[in-house]
Amino acid sequence: MADEEEHGGCGCGGGEGGCCGGEHAEEEGPPADLSHAGAVVDKAIEYMSGQNISAMAIASALLGGAIGMLAQTLEDEAIIRVLENAIASIRAGELNRPDSAADAG
Repeated sequence: MADEEEHGGCGCGGGEGGCCGGEHAEEEGPPADLSHAGAVVDKAIEYMSGQNISAMAIASALLGGAIGMLAQTLEDEAIIRVLENAIASIRAGELNRPDSAADAG
C-alpha cells in the first residue's frame, strides 16, 4: 500500500488509536509480519527475564531498539507523533497494570 510505505510500514491500522493517529489508510487487522515480530519479541522478553535481566533494562533496550528502527524509515516528526500517541495512551490510563487499583487502596 502506498500509504503504508509513507509511514514506514508501521502496521498500526491507521485508526485514531494507532501510532500514526489515523494518518494513513485503514487496514484489515495487523499484517502477518507484525504478528510474527510480536511473537519474537515476546520470546526475547521471556528469555531475558529468565536470565534475570531487570524489567527496566529489558524495556529500555526494546524501546531504544524500536526507536532506532523507526529512525531508519521515518522522519523525526513522524517518530515524535508516535511517541506523543504513546504518551497520550499512558495519560489516558490505557497501559495501567491490572493490579494498579489494588496498589492504590
